[in-house]
Amino acid sequence: MVDSIARVKHIRVTPQKARRVVALIKGKQAQEALAILKFAPQSASEPIYKLVAAAVANARVKADKDGEFLDEQDLYVRNAYVDEGTTMKRFQPRAQGRAFQIKKRTSHITVELATPEVADASTGSATAAKKKASK
Repeated sequence: MVDSIARVKHIRVTPQKARRVVALIKGKQAQEALAILKFAPQSASEPIYKLVAAAVANARVKADKDGEFLDEQDLYVRNAYVDEGTTMKRFQPRAQGRAFQIKKRTSHITVELATPEVADASTGSATAAKKKASK
């Protein structure tokens, strides 16, 4: 019954490299995703680890606020995606007075956690809406 979202923007990791790491944790349980990220050799795994941990903390706070019981073992990564952020443009001097452009890319990373009941309820309402639309 609990779902939470955590976002980080303008993180200094290229989106292509961050998407490789995010693909490792999609659909996994939150605790398993944290274990995977802790030992992943990619540099993007550290900020994504912190992001998943923040999403777990957000779920805990939201459950306390609503007065619901939350077992952190039930949380799973419902959705995780990486969008491209702003690109910083820098120049490096080259031969004969020329300049070479260096693009330092950034990412916006979003992680959504949910308990299985929330996922079932949301898909159930979506199928009910499709049935109504088809009639």
